[in-house]
Amino acid sequence: MLFVAVRAARRAGDMIQRHYENADSYSVKQKQDRDFVTEVDQAAEAMILQEIRKHYPDHGIVAEESERKNPDADIQWYIDPLDGTTNFIHGYPHFAVSISAWQKGKPLLAVVHDPMRNETFEAKNGGGAFLNRRRLRVSACQEVKNALFASGLPPYRRDLLDDFQGRMDSCMRHADGYRRGGSAALDLAYVAAGRIDAYWEAGLKPWDIAAGILLVQEAGGIATGLSGESIDLERGDVLVGNPEMHRGFQKLVQL
Repeated sequence: MLFVAVRAARRAGDMIQRHYENADSYSVKQKQDRDFVTEVDQAAEAMILQEIRKHYPDHGIVAEESERKNPDADIQWYIDPLDGTTNFIHGYPHFAVSISAWQKGKPLLAVVHDPMRNETFEAKNGGGAFLNRRRLRVSACQEVKNALFASGLPPYRRDLLDDFQGRMDSCMRHADGYRRGGSAALDLAYVAAGRIDAYWEAGLKPWDIAAGILLVQEAGGIATGLSGESIDLERGDVLVGNPEMHRGFQKLVQL
């Protein structure tokens, strides 16, 4: 299954990269306020779905641009064909393909592929996390004052703006630095790789975080909701880091 996911992600990534280099090759539509989709998102998703359905026709599918399929199946695939569409539209080279499979509410495998850097993050439950076949470990940072953290606010969740600003004020006063990447999948992958010490965000979609959660866990990190509760993909709140970072930022993001 992991091989199928990696192959699908890389093929979709190659297509995305070609369109990125030719901005006149696609059109942009607005799904809702500040939430955009391109023909590239849709074509990449179709490519991924074709690959998965060919091998696993009875599995469930939860994908950003398609209707849900086989919702009662034990294994559910979560697919974001282009996480970071706004970056893509603006020519900002930071976006990824995110694919994961979960079984009965538990993550089985994860792939986050960055086509611009040719970086493929992958993980299998119990098998560790890897970047281009190199094993990953979360950061060893032990103090929040030395931490580089990432966060964001989904553009379609302006209703969460006040909460976001309150949490950011607390974290910015205590941490060393902050980064806003614009791709939740890559933020989570970067925590798994030790490039970022902690990451939190609220109100995301299931396909934004389903793959990255397993990457972090298999790299030795902790992934929960903002108050330390078990991850709820439908709620979309996430807080990740090594045990010390997770503990420290959990205190900071409480309202």
